[in-house]
Amino acid sequence: MSLSEVFGRCKPLIVYICAGDPSPDETVEIAERIARAGADVLELGLPHSDPIADGPVIQAASQRAIAAGMNTDLYFDIASRIEGVPKVFMGYYNMVYRRGLERFASDCRASGICGMIVPDLPMEESRPLREAASRHGIDLINMIAPNTPDKRIREIIALSSGFVYLVARAGVTGASADLLESTKHLIERVPPVIPRAVGFGVSRPEHAAELLRAGADGVIVGSACVDLIGRNELDRLEDLIRRMKLAMTEVSVKSAASIQQS
Repeated sequence: MSLSEVFGRCKPLIVYICAGDPSPDETVEIAERIARAGADVLELGLPHSDPIADGPVIQAASQRAIAAGMNTDLYFDIASRIEGVPKVFMGYYNMVYRRGLERFASDCRASGICGMIVPDLPMEESRPLREAASRHGIDLINMIAPNTPDKRIREIIALSSGFVYLVARAGVTGASADLLESTKHLIERVPPVIPRAVGFGVSRPEHAAELLRAGADGVIVGSACVDLIGRNELDRLEDLIRRMKLAMTEVSVKSAASIQQS
């Protein structure tokens, strides 16, 4: 299933996990549990020794995965074994470049990955990867931050496919107690010509519901899930995803009912 099909069907809950944490085989099992719990898209991270966009929780997960023997070949093997949920790659450009853009995009396609998020790839330098991804039917998903100027937002949207990743706050990933007003303002600033999914700091069902009410088209949760995986609290992980998806569904149902009444 393509990302456009996912967003056409629902306002998706996108769940990030780090491939290889705590081990390659366990990643497959965890991904299947996440899909059963209600995740609409799996954002599968390729661990990196210096994940510049990630906070302490995902940094620790990357180190655990690397210590468990993770590498790019294993990453694609894991991805190919995960079924029942659309998958998106998340990782850093030097690993993509080192493998070769064409080969990396081809491997994504072969392993069932339908989109790519590369946080450290500037828009001005993204054309070669964007073209390679397009040749293999892979969406290149770009990120927009609260301090991104309006003109640049329009340029990023023009070069994006699948969805745009709205960064809820400045800084790195990590669970947060509250959503910032600047996040809601960012959603308003990004034209709805492409689906807008919000991540960074999302950790509670009420966050997910609040984002949809603010106009988001999808919600991304990462550090809260990775933290539970690191604690081996997988039942709590499933419960969190179920509650987040339920909160999002309730907002969508109420919104649809309101539209019908009007």
